[in-house]
Amino acid sequence: MGDYKRNVQLDWLTIFSYLALVFIGWINIYSASLSESSQGFFDFNQIYFKQLVFIVTSLGLIIFILALDSKFYERFSSIIYLVSLASLLGLFIFGKNVNGATSWYSFGSIGLQPSEFAKAATALALGKYVSDIQTNMKELKHQLRTFLIIALPALFIIPQPDPGSALVYAAFVFPLYREGLNYIFVLIGFIAALLFVGTLLIGIQWMILIIFIVLTIILLKKKKRNRIKWSQYAIIAAACIGFTFSVSYVFNTVFEQRHRDRFNIVLGKEVDEKGIGYNTNQSEIAIGSGSWTGKGWLQGTQTKGNFVPEQHTDYIFSTIGEEWGFLGSITVVGLFVFLIIRLLILAERQKSTFGRVYGYGVASILFFHFFVNVGMVTGLFPTIGIPLPFISYGGSSLWGFTILLFIFVKLDASNYINR
Repeated sequence: MGDYKRNVQLDWLTIFSYLALVFIGWINIYSASLSESSQGFFDFNQIYFKQLVFIVTSLGLIIFILALDSKFYERFSSIIYLVSLASLLGLFIFGKNVNGATSWYSFGSIGLQPSEFAKAATALALGKYVSDIQTNMKELKHQLRTFLIIALPALFIIPQPDPGSALVYAAFVFPLYREGLNYIFVLIGFIAALLFVGTLLIGIQWMILIIFIVLTIILLKKKKRNRIKWSQYAIIAAACIGFTFSVSYVFNTVFEQRHRDRFNIVLGKEVDEKGIGYNTNQSEIAIGSGSWTGKGWLQGTQTKGNFVPEQHTDYIFSTIGEEWGFLGSITVVGLFVFLIIRLLILAERQKSTFGRVYGYGVASILFFHFFVNVGMVTGLFPTIGIPLPFISYGGSSLWGFTILLFIFVKLDASNYINR
């Protein structure tokens, strides 16, 4: 009877959303990867059949995750986190180079990308630390420690090089904000992004002029209220200008040429529809050609003609747009929005800080992936190699997101029973 009650209390809205997205992903991977060379449906050399195997094994993962006691995840969160860091470090010795990045372990025909699993491990470690009774997010030492928990996996991923996967870890700032982190940290991140893009777009000189104009306007308003602190504004101005000067160095030295090209194309500084911008251009054509209702499953001319490279992975949304049209695209968007909102609702009803922080971490990671991937495919963001959760092809991606999500489903089920 206890087991039955435990199963009944699972959040089926979350589970159905997951199953719907996985199903949508598979039928579009099937369309994008189906070729005349197939020797039948059960052909392991075909991408669509490999993904089906990944889906079946994901169901096994779900059963295993739900079978474990919910306290296991909190009790062993630190060990899981340390193991994930070790797996990232091990890539520099045992990793396999794929497309210029040493991000994979190779086990015969199977490859595993540990950065996909490190997201769940980081969310667990973050939840554990913040839930500590002595943790106060308004104290600097605790802020620094939480930032270190987030930064370590990202710092291990960047040199692979895989800046796109490393960038995802910035999403963990939002759970911290929910737990009392000063909004100034989010504001600093937003301003840094504006300064970075603005400097690339209009140059250092104009950006410095804008900084002075904005600060002058703020000073004039403060002067009327007699609340001017000149030292603070001098520090802010120096920091902004210093960051602006660092943009050129980071862009030209840290970024690889392919990353620079992609930024320049998105910012409109270059037009390269046959080179580095080919993927995005063809993706936009595919999505636009789908119109309202799409061309029909297996009928996409861009998809069948292989005009969009890697269409079954990072660019899978272009297949959805072409074959299912605006209605299919908005359905996928709606499913993601529903799932993310549902996770936030569940996170808020958690009795423990650990469960709440972890839930917000799951929602933030999924939102970041969804938002950036769709923006990337539609040409709003540069291509940085971020998959669409549950939909893009890949065993590591699907397993990683499945683990991330269903640990929280288990935590929520236990939370509901204990209320």
